[in-house]
Amino acid sequence: MSAETMPSRDSSMVGRFAPIAVGNGQGPTSRASPSKERPQHGVGCSWLQWVSPCCYRSRSSSLDLIDTLDPEPVKEDDKPYKPHPEASELEELALIVRSVDLLKSKTGQNRRDHHTDLYHNDDLILRRGQTFQIALELSRPFKPNTDKLRLELTTGRNPVVSKGTHVIVPLVEDLEGGQWEAKIVEQSSSRVLLSINSSPKAAIGRYQLTVATQCPQGTSTHESGSDICMLFNPWCQDDTVYMDDDNERTEYVLRDTGRIYYGTENQIGARTWNFGQFSEGILQACLFLLDKSETPSAGRGDPVNVVRVISAMINSLDDRGVIEGNWSGNYMGGTSPTAWSGSVDILRKYHSENGTPVKYGQCWVFSGVTTTVLRCLGVPTRSVTNFQSAHDTDVSLTTDVYFDENMEPLNNLNTDSIWNFHVWNDCWMARPDLPPGMGGWQAVDATPQETSQGIFCCGPASLTAIRTGQVYLKHDTPFVFAEVNSDKIYWQRNLDGTFSQVYIEKKKVGHCISTKAVGSDERMDITHLYKYPEDTEEERIAVETASRYGSRPEVYATASAEDVSIEVTMDGEGPRMGSDARLTIILHNNSAHPRRTTLHSQVAVMYYTGVLKGTVKKEKLPVELMPNEVKPIEWTLPYQHYQDHLVDHAALMLTLSGRVNETQQVLATQYNFRLRTPDLTITPIGDAVVGKEMEAKISFTNPLPRTLKSVVFRVEGLGLQNIREIAVGDVGAHSKVTLTEAFVPTLPGPRKLVASLDCRQLTQVHGVADIVVQEK
Repeated sequence: MSAETMPSRDSSMVGRFAPIAVGNGQGPTSRASPSKERPQHGVGCSWLQWVSPCCYRSRSSSLDLIDTLDPEPVKEDDKPYKPHPEASELEELALIVRSVDLLKSKTGQNRRDHHTDLYHNDDLILRRGQTFQIALELSRPFKPNTDKLRLELTTGRNPVVSKGTHVIVPLVEDLEGGQWEAKIVEQSSSRVLLSINSSPKAAIGRYQLTVATQCPQGTSTHESGSDICMLFNPWCQDDTVYMDDDNERTEYVLRDTGRIYYGTENQIGARTWNFGQFSEGILQACLFLLDKSETPSAGRGDPVNVVRVISAMINSLDDRGVIEGNWSGNYMGGTSPTAWSGSVDILRKYHSENGTPVKYGQCWVFSGVTTTVLRCLGVPTRSVTNFQSAHDTDVSLTTDVYFDENMEPLNNLNTDSIWNFHVWNDCWMARPDLPPGMGGWQAVDATPQETSQGIFCCGPASLTAIRTGQVYLKHDTPFVFAEVNSDKIYWQRNLDGTFSQVYIEKKKVGHCISTKAVGSDERMDITHLYKYPEDTEEERIAVETASRYGSRPEVYATASAEDVSIEVTMDGEGPRMGSDARLTIILHNNSAHPRRTTLHSQVAVMYYTGVLKGTVKKEKLPVELMPNEVKPIEWTLPYQHYQDHLVDHAALMLTLSGRVNETQQVLATQYNFRLRTPDLTITPIGDAVVGKEMEAKISFTNPLPRTLKSVVFRVEGLGLQNIREIAVGDVGAHSKVTLTEAFVPTLPGPRKLVASLDCRQLTQVHGVADIVVQEK
């Protein structure tokens, strides 16, 4: 790789956690304190103090799919309960946890379901937001009427409940998901099997588990002998790293080898890299790296923060990270960057030497190790190579070359450079911290080129923001934009010391951006994700938009006037599912002169997290505006364009851009909308009285011109009806289905009967009826 200079600058608004030491705690202990060893209050007071709403709650019934998990076999399940041979009479009455089985076998149900069975590690490795099971061996059978039980998990050096590092897991009657909760799903003699849900926002890292019990005879606590390791979860829809394509999840999370590209755009070479994220010792090394960064455990639930910290910790500058960079050609005392073929030896060496940087690396090594660490932690990640990669040193968002009056290069000013190739990473996540549409692939660069708020790190920067020139969105978007889409501008010094542009190369930077294809060793070109096609109007608009936020905003001609405005409006409650979607684009010419432009419109399906799934329609709209004219343009998205592409919530984003011919004013706007789904209509029938059967009629009309397959209704109501599934079957195009549900109210007062529809082709369909239940 060629690089003329490697300067640094202190810029940008990107943050990093304050240095707070983090540790994993010490070895487990176990303790029990029956009543003879602890002062006891009255049983009622003690009970009220121990059983609080945060530790135990009872809920209405919900679908419980957890019971279908296949727990690992446990010895002596079927033997009748016998008191512990050395237990005293009081200890026999007390409820004590004898042991905790985390069911952590690599081949067991927990690790198979959590896609962690490939890790060469004996701990219980889980992905957040998903159910797992543990088994408790008690001193006697558990009595639900008099015994109480709770779980506590802690992570980090100073666990605090308010920061999510000390988790109190409530025992509930029915699991709802989306939060920490536990349920007893099986009891056999003195053995109890628990199903536990974790929060999809839980901090990643090592957790220590404590089980607490209480009964009238006393309290007991037991600390598990093993840690629980929590990772990000691309399989969980509520996790911000969720990726819905199974082939892509396999490639970007589970694949432990890959290809990294190098060379020149005309001579692209490829080398195989062993990421080895599941190899022995690698998970421990990755967690060690997080600890060494001194990132507070409370901040480890946000992948934006974690990825940013990892990009800093992979290089050794300013924090003694994993790899020491070396571009000198002299690699004495270390390993030549070209000699490495994988990440495993590097990470093991760094961990075993207690954080001594490994010598030496260049960009492909930094990228390969970053892929290993982030995949190991559960973030979908890939290595990406950019050919003709610019290095902008002054935040001008251009690559500048300076000459004197005689056209001799001014080497002291020529600090920008263009590398033959440069390798960084893309990682996948939603970006709730940015405007909608900015989620998906994010650029992350661990090679130490420039500082970001004084730290050598870069990203995550949204590829959508890079592509559209929205470089004001964090993190480090201007630098990555310049790498892939800056113009190369030649400047000549004037006699008065100022500089004038003498030439611009618009297509010099950012070619053949490459990554390994999903499911094969072929090269996949992803240039279109980073930039519009060269020299198109969209690409020029992006370049000029970005330059306005650089250190030289006047480098491109500014609009002589900005007298045209654009907005998008929607009639009433908006378009309905199953019909053509119609919006109105309104352009207003505020000048006394005619104006002409061509609007580029693009509409994409969007997840509720702001991640764009794919474009469903593109078109160009030529527009002519008379002086002071307000022109509405009807825009239509036919049903056939979106029918097979929608995801949950049926959200879409319309992007409009253009340039006014007469003034060069740039027009741009984005508009989010969703397709409204029909409601389920619920009509109560008969009197609502406690203990007396009544009915409700539920009706639904299919809004789509296609058959809905395997439709299921779910009906429930607190004090009215435990959750019940009703298989409706197929519902024809525009057909209506009506059913009657009978139930017996159990509680008086105002109640709500809620119903929802479950169907692959149609989501977010629900209804509610208010019912006032009378006493008998």
